[in-house]
Amino acid sequence: MPPGASVPPGASVPPAASAPPGASAHSGLPAAIAYFSPEFGITAALPQYSGGLGILAGDHLKAASDLGVPLLGVGLLYRHGYFRQSLSREGWQQEHYPLLDPNELPLTHLCEADGRPVRVTLTLPGGRPLSARVWQAQVGRVPLLLLDSDLEENGPGERDVTDRLYGGGSEHRLRQEMLLGIGGVRAVRAYCRLTGHAEPEVFHTNEGHAGFQGLERIRELVADGADFDAAHEAVRAGTVFTTHTPVPAGIDRFDRELVARHFGDDAELPGIEAERILALGMETYPGGEPGLFNMAVMGLRLAQRANGVSILHGRVSREMFAGLWPGFDPEEVPITSVTNGVHAPTWTAPEVARLGARQFGHLPDGELWELRRTLRKRLVAEVRRRLYDSWRQRGAGTAELGWIDGVLDPDVLTIGFARRVPSYKRLTLMLRDRDRLTRLLLHPERPVQIVVAGKAHPADEGGKRLVQELVRFADDPRVRHRLVFLPDYGMGMAQRLYPGCDVWLNNPLRPLEACGTSGMKAALNGGLNLSVLDGWWDEWYDPDFGWAIPTADGEAVDETRRDDLEAAALYDLLERRVAPCFYDRGPEGLPGRWIGMVRRTLTTLGPRVLADRMVREYVDRLYVPAARSHRALDPSAAAGLATWKARLRAAWPGVAVDHVEAQPTPPSPGGAAELGSVLSLRVWVRLGGLDPADVAVQAVAGRVDDADRITDATHVPLAPASDPDAEGRLRYEGTLALDRTGPFGYTVRVLPVHRLLAHPAEAGLIAVPSRTTSEAAGVLMR
Repeated sequence: MPPGASVPPGASVPPAASAPPGASAHSGLPAAIAYFSPEFGITAALPQYSGGLGILAGDHLKAASDLGVPLLGVGLLYRHGYFRQSLSREGWQQEHYPLLDPNELPLTHLCEADGRPVRVTLTLPGGRPLSARVWQAQVGRVPLLLLDSDLEENGPGERDVTDRLYGGGSEHRLRQEMLLGIGGVRAVRAYCRLTGHAEPEVFHTNEGHAGFQGLERIRELVADGADFDAAHEAVRAGTVFTTHTPVPAGIDRFDRELVARHFGDDAELPGIEAERILALGMETYPGGEPGLFNMAVMGLRLAQRANGVSILHGRVSREMFAGLWPGFDPEEVPITSVTNGVHAPTWTAPEVARLGARQFGHLPDGELWELRRTLRKRLVAEVRRRLYDSWRQRGAGTAELGWIDGVLDPDVLTIGFARRVPSYKRLTLMLRDRDRLTRLLLHPERPVQIVVAGKAHPADEGGKRLVQELVRFADDPRVRHRLVFLPDYGMGMAQRLYPGCDVWLNNPLRPLEACGTSGMKAALNGGLNLSVLDGWWDEWYDPDFGWAIPTADGEAVDETRRDDLEAAALYDLLERRVAPCFYDRGPEGLPGRWIGMVRRTLTTLGPRVLADRMVREYVDRLYVPAARSHRALDPSAAAGLATWKARLRAAWPGVAVDHVEAQPTPPSPGGAAELGSVLSLRVWVRLGGLDPADVAVQAVAGRVDDADRITDATHVPLAPASDPDAEGRLRYEGTLALDRTGPFGYTVRVLPVHRLLAHPAEAGLIAVPSRTTSEAAGVLMR
């Protein structure tokens, strides 16, 4: 079981988990939250993860348990896990899929009262059943339900639905995601029925793979008499969607006809028209492909609240999905961010955990330095053991491997780089100038040693070539004692690797790293970060915690030139700043400046990167508001909101800003506005038959960029000041203070408003002045 787990496998869950510290009984904490993810990295003994998404999900569950947040995890049980990685003699990645026996894992069956294992059943095209049993793991106080289709009553194709993580073609992936989402909700209902666990008020979808859970909940409400639109509103209110990828290629997209075949009268969700389902995943924005069904788009349309996983990733996500909210600037797209965190008991070395962050402020330099050397020495031993095993798998004889005893040195600056191997993470950036890298590795006074690990997806031939390129360089007898590639990266290796590295390297193409939590795990152990300003490092970088690799993003350079520039910047940092800082020893033989950075990383950065902080933010900013919305949208309220939105959409083509007048006070020569004056606005608006209570009219003011777009905007409400005139227009009035220097502008707009909307852009409707409406709405000062 993972560190910190306090309840043995199979134990019952307390009927009501305590609220997180600081939450009161009246805080609106949900009775329960169902957390869906395609993968969970809980422990090396339960290999159900491929990389950061799964590790994050595991840390989320563990932190929720520590805090007493009433979470319930939902996933799939893959009989072959992801894959085990080894290397051929030529350094080519080889995949192995050992069969896992659930009875030998920390799992128990979810059973009916009579002892029969629970069955969850879906209907595939042609009426074929897909059945799954439900296994239960216990992550501290948090139950984790895992669905498994490897049952005798299933046909061969159905048995293989949960054979492996991220394997198979489109139809296989679609069926996995249907089982995760639709079957997952059915498993949750069975679990709550059998154990008395509170029914979830909030459903959290960790990436788009589990998006079908929203459709199953809509089906439940339709079966109880709601119409589709009302059910959709009710489901959205209690749903949180987290996107983890800033890379469009990382989003699952299925052929529209494939999805259509899996729903309908002789397939799944027969009570819902297939066209309504297809519309949820349709790419209706400019550049979208109407023939594809986009799981992230469906996830966003089924959730009232959405977030990215770092501040920068939130901004990238708003730009990426802005087409779903036409007329709104990206900064107003309703996607916020909660920066990921990591679970300290899982990722902190025992020696570091025993001391705790507070004690590091008082620990003598010598003791802190000796602690770091102890962790480095342990890593050296671990690397040699794993490297020996790897070479034996590659066909080497014992007599060939005596050199491994001299691999790495516990007194040499040690850099770690370990992650999945998609191209944007740039595994081989360090190889751009091999002669320069070799000089760094073999420097007579300030040598560097590097430990590298990572898996390429089995279908990613380009990623496998990158692995082979790195391995072949590491095989060179000149450098193999200083640069090592370790195959089969996983949690067990990572728990030794993070504490033992002095520096954690991360060099993705900015801004394609959503968060990148590996550097957080290194920081928990006093490792310094050397990273591109991407993901979490973009918001928390400080010279006390490490170094920022300069990037060429946004510059007019091709990919090859960009890699050359950024690799050169990496070498410069290592040569001129990182290595000198590590080897600059004072009178007592200690690197004082380095130790000071380690100390500040442990005491200041460490507490920020904790999963406890992350889960608290989810509770305060997403779970509690979602629970309140869920409670507010009872069947009557949901039906009323759906009716209002339908009326709104029908009338909106008639909504317009008809005329704008602006008068500065005090008046200035020529009628131009000046800094310090107040602008009186009078705006005539057509409401197209809507009631004034259905809309808000605003002035939007702020700085103007080079493209004449308003940035850093302030929104000023305008109030109705007249009854409708002969043409049916209402006049709105208000004042705008011109209190900023520099290019400054304003416009006016009309937005829908309703007490049950979570965000002004939620309805995706906006009316702004046309170019011919008024010259007054525009740039005022330059």
